[in-house]
Amino acid sequence: MWVWEKLSASKWLDAWEERFRGNSNLVIHVLKGGKTLRVEVFCEKQKDAEAIVERFGGRVKQLKSTDWMKPAPVPPPLKIRDRFVVTQEGRPKALKALEKQYPGREVLSIPPEMAFGTGDHATTSTCLRLLVDAAREREGGWSCADLGCGTGLLAIAAGKLGADPIFACDYDPFAVTVAERNCARSGVSGVEIKELDVLKWKPGKKYDVVMANIFSTVLVQAFPVIAKLLKPGGDLILSGILATQAWDVFEAGARSGFGFPTVVKKGKWVTAKGGWMKDLVD
Repeated sequence: MWVWEKLSASKWLDAWEERFRGNSNLVIHVLKGGKTLRVEVFCEKQKDAEAIVERFGGRVKQLKSTDWMKPAPVPPPLKIRDRFVVTQEGRPKALKALEKQYPGREVLSIPPEMAFGTGDHATTSTCLRLLVDAAREREGGWSCADLGCGTGLLAIAAGKLGADPIFACDYDPFAVTVAERNCARSGVSGVEIKELDVLKWKPGKKYDVVMANIFSTVLVQAFPVIAKLLKPGGDLILSGILATQAWDVFEAGARSGFGFPTVVKKGKWVTAKGGWMKDLVD
């Protein structure tokens, strides 16, 4: 096993994800302080790793079996309001201990895999908090769509909060597989998960809550599709937005009739909650 790796400024996160889109062997670590990334691509052959060096620089190193088989330390659990604890822990005994440590909160186990959204990134964690807020404001049943579902964490949380039906989709077929596996692991059934390109999609249903944690450049183009998805009076939760790109996203949203009174900035990332401007005015 070989690995290509390179250090990069955090502002280039979107660019690295775009360069290796669809490559299930990509891993991006946000290093302490949040200003630097370590980008890694795991390869079976040395020549494949060296080909990446020729394009992007960086270095190649060989991994011994003891290196890549050794389990990585599990990061601390993430507390979401008074409702959830999100952990990358997967061991039953450790999960039971977390349940005892955090009574009253439901533990969501999302083991780290080659799909985005284990809860530790600012965009995912803030989406979760705003989703909990949106669920509390709703009475009775409500429906939810998650665009760019990654690991399926947001769809799983929606199911735990009472959403039904739930639709989730991702451009990456590997993410769809991971999301299906995580839904089953979490005991959330009935989630419709599809592999599709949001920009080419023609939705046939509308939902009370729509979430989209995807690239800003995709969000800007996706608003006409989102406009066909969100019910009157619905909540729209967006993330994946760099602060430097937020105004472009909000302007594009306004052209489709959306406004965002709630904006949360966490580091360089922005998450927003809003809906139809006509509903916000009323």
